[in-house]
Amino acid sequence: MFFAMKITDISLLSDTFLAFVAFSLTASGIYILNDYHDVEEDKKHATKKFRPLAAQTISKTHAIICMSVLFSAGFIIMFSLSTNAIGLLLVYVFMNIAYSFFFKHIAILDITIIAIGFVIRLFVGAFITNIHLSKWIVIMTFLLALFLALAKRRDDVLIFLDTGEKMRKVVDGYNLKFLDTSMAIMASIVIVSYISYTASTEVIQRFNSEYLYLTAFFVILGIMRYLQISFVLKNSGNPTKIVLTDRFIQLSIVGWIATFSWILY
Repeated sequence: MFFAMKITDISLLSDTFLAFVAFSLTASGIYILNDYHDVEEDKKHATKKFRPLAAQTISKTHAIICMSVLFSAGFIIMFSLSTNAIGLLLVYVFMNIAYSFFFKHIAILDITIIAIGFVIRLFVGAFITNIHLSKWIVIMTFLLALFLALAKRRDDVLIFLDTGEKMRKVVDGYNLKFLDTSMAIMASIVIVSYISYTASTEVIQRFNSEYLYLTAFFVILGIMRYLQISFVLKNSGNPTKIVLTDRFIQLSIVGWIATFSWILY
């Protein structure tokens, strides 16, 4: 909606918000399933051991009930919005069930599925709003999600090297050299893709502006800061926490949104 310049459409905004709620409820159900399956491994993790199931603050029976309620609420809300979106939501659920029980133990495939999950979110939004997705937003969302997933795996490898504890079986398929190289490659491709996007004739004509390339400044800063957090500070295990606490990342995001908004609107 932001890039289609329809962010002020209250009706679309309302439907999109409901779809966001529905997807969040469903994704929360998936997280419970994942924690249920990984409870013994989580007990060994420095931070995951405080999760409700690992810490035994709730029972497995209560977790299953909660998961069922979340799934039901998510599907009911999404079904009321779009039959196409409900199909994608089902794909997301089955894909993540397969991930929780099988694919999370296969290196590279595990992070690829995580990245695909974020692309599915995009298509759900597109179905809800009837806004066509450009190839650029799909490509960059996938690459950025892959970059963040690699950073999370790097954190798992660091924990293994420091403590000897394998937080995930898939750690055997990774090492620091591979992850550092892959992160550097993904970061480079994201930056090049974004610059290509802002310099694309098609995009310049659609937005009627030749100044979109200026927003790349904040994208480059943000990615460099994340690489610094990963390689120097060695603290990339929780992307959400980083976004919520790191002032540099926050200012980069605000600067990007403000600059893009000024150019578009």
